[in-house]
Amino acid sequence: MRFSEMNLQQLTAKGGYQCSCGRIHKCELEYLNIGAGIIGEVPKMLEILGSRKPFVLFDKNTFEAAGKRVLEILADAGISYVEYMLPGDHPKPGEWEVGSVVMHFDPSCDLILAVGSGVLNDTAKVVSLATGIKNAVVGTAPSMDGYASNSSSMEVNKMKVSLYNHAPRGILLDTEILAQAPLRMLQAGFGDMIAKYIALCEWRFSHIITGEYYCEEIADLMRTALRRVVDAADRIKTRDPEAIGRIAEGLVLAGIAMAYAEISRPASGLEHYFSHMWEMMALERDKPYDLHGIQVGVGTMLCMKLYRHIRKIQPSREKAEAHMKAFSETEWENEVRRIFGKTAPEVLEVERKAHKNDPFGHAERLNRILDHWDEIVRAMDEELPDYEVLRAQMENLGAPMKPSDLGISMQDTLDAFMGSRDIRNKYLTSTLLWDLGEIEEFREILKAEAEA
Repeated sequence: MRFSEMNLQQLTAKGGYQCSCGRIHKCELEYLNIGAGIIGEVPKMLEILGSRKPFVLFDKNTFEAAGKRVLEILADAGISYVEYMLPGDHPKPGEWEVGSVVMHFDPSCDLILAVGSGVLNDTAKVVSLATGIKNAVVGTAPSMDGYASNSSSMEVNKMKVSLYNHAPRGILLDTEILAQAPLRMLQAGFGDMIAKYIALCEWRFSHIITGEYYCEEIADLMRTALRRVVDAADRIKTRDPEAIGRIAEGLVLAGIAMAYAEISRPASGLEHYFSHMWEMMALERDKPYDLHGIQVGVGTMLCMKLYRHIRKIQPSREKAEAHMKAFSETEWENEVRRIFGKTAPEVLEVERKAHKNDPFGHAERLNRILDHWDEIVRAMDEELPDYEVLRAQMENLGAPMKPSDLGISMQDTLDAFMGSRDIRNKYLTSTLLWDLGEIEEFREILKAEAEA
């Protein structure tokens, strides 16, 4: 049976599955429950996970959404616990928050129970790894796909990085609670899911160009998760219970796909890097930024606009080689320092290890691109949706679709695009355009269409 045909219980079976790709795929989940009115099942989850004294983590908003009820349920069940509320109105997933939790952590606790969504879940994963104990989550919003994954998107030295750590062993998603989340968080969940169109496309052509690991079974599982969310798109705004449940399942499936792959590649690509770049710019300026999924949704729409033109490219060896020959390491470093500011040294260090600008590596990639261009375009045709259909779904949901909707300037949008290939060693759409010698032309295309 294919992964895409399995239910959630089968996908989380202990021991995992030997895959045709040659790897064993497994998810560390020991408890998973999604349904209406199931918040009272928290003691059962703790029992299955072997926890007698959880460290319950929430913030001011998630305490009101579900944290207060979780503490009441634990008290009624006679379960001892230690609670901690992250300070501030809107905590971020960063070093300060992790340090704050560690400083208040009670070592007599045997499990970290996060009550929340992205920030709380990611923070709990990192602390779980640091303390060596299990973590679980009671979700409060269908706002992101990381509930079941083993990665956390964190702020480290004002850079957005994916840290691989302890995936939750337990997930409880009460759809009645999820349905009451602010509309902005529902929009964020949809934005985080439509990103998978770009991510899957990039994963396929990165495999072709760089030989990066790729698993069609996991990719197909991600497509299934995406379909479940997109099919329910027109009912998200009305908070239809069945639609919210399908979204929750889709988001968990996406997390399972990442856990199976042991990387975030099946779920994130250039659209996420627009968000990462905007967040890094905001951190550099000590400014706030929007929800991750909201920014990713805008990034996805930008990528879709670019792909309408990428499909028309006729690759030219002469153009690509001329671009590489004209490359100036000094000019590139100056541009990195302009875009990234204080974090530039860390970005430059990425290149020193990855050698993305190396002419020999470029020549090898270019040969593969030219030899397999039809296959690369086929991946685009098979993975990407119709732009107008996706635009209509975003519009119906009332979700932001342009950088200006988030108060992001054209300059920051162009800098995010140009700097995206530099922040990590990951082959992106912008990397492909750089290899083809098309990056400057597409900067101008983005400038013309970003706000269209």
